[in-house]
Amino acid sequence: MKELLAFEQVSYQYDSGGEREALFPLSVRLCEGEKIAVLGSNGAGKSTFFLLANGVLTPRSGTILLDGEPVGKKEKQRMQLRRRVGLVFQDPDVQLLAGTVEEEISFGPMNLGLPEAEVRRRVEMALESLGLAAYRRRGPQYLSGGEKRRVAIADVLAMEPEIMLLDEPASNLDPAGQALLEETLESLHQKGITLLVATHDVDFAWRWADRILVFHNGRLEQDAPPHAVFAQEELLSRCGLEQPLLWKVAKALKIPVPKRPEELADYEIRRKTE
Repeated sequence: MKELLAFEQVSYQYDSGGEREALFPLSVRLCEGEKIAVLGSNGAGKSTFFLLANGVLTPRSGTILLDGEPVGKKEKQRMQLRRRVGLVFQDPDVQLLAGTVEEEISFGPMNLGLPEAEVRRRVEMALESLGLAAYRRRGPQYLSGGEKRRVAIADVLAMEPEIMLLDEPASNLDPAGQALLEETLESLHQKGITLLVATHDVDFAWRWADRILVFHNGRLEQDAPPHAVFAQEELLSRCGLEQPLLWKVAKALKIPVPKRPEELADYEIRRKTE
C-alpha cells in the first residue's frame, strides 16, 4: 500500500513548563485505504495525535512526512497538510458556522480559490454522498445531532482529502444514527479514503477496523491488527479497555471470534447440524 503520512519520533507538549508531554515521541505510518480505530481513555493522546496529523499543532520534536517529504513550519506547507488530511471534530457545533448546509459545505472549497464550477461539483458530490441533498437550504443549527455530524463529515469530504480523521463520531448518536454512521464510513472507504476513527467503542473497533492504535498516558502503546490487540488482556487492563462482547462470548464458547453477531448465529446453526 502507498504510504501517505508518517510520524517519525513526533512529540508534543501543550505547556512548555509542564513536566509531562501530551504526546511522547511516536513513529507511525498511515497508508492508502486503511481503516484504523484509535483507542484510549480520555487524555490518552488521541486528539493531540489528530491535531498534529491535520497540521493544527506543530510537533515539539520529530518530523511529519507527507508523501515522504518533511512538513515544515511554513504556513503554505501546513495548509497543504490540512487540505489532504481532513479532521472531523467530536462536537459538530464547533465546526458548523454558515447559514445553510450548502453554504457550510462550500466554505472550504471556496477558501481554496477553486473555480465556481469546481466548488459546485464538490458541494453536490458531498451532499449526495452523505444523503444531505434535501437539507441544502436548512440551517445547520436546526438539524439533529446525527444530521449535524453528517454535515461536518460533508464539510471535510468537499475538500477531497486522502485521509479523514474522525474524533468520536458516534458520541451521542442513537442506534439508528450509529448504523447510518457506519454506512457513511463504508461509503468513504469505497472512495479510497484512509479513515482513522477515535472511539471508546471496542465492539465497533473489532468489527470495523483492520488496524488499531492504542494510546495511553500520551504514549502509543500498540499498533497492530484487532485480533492481536484484543488478545492482550494485560494491555487492555492497563489502558482502561475491555475485550469486545463477541470476543468474550466466543471465549466462553471456545469458538473462533466472529466479527458480527450473525456470524455467531451461523456457527450455532452449523454446530447443531453436524
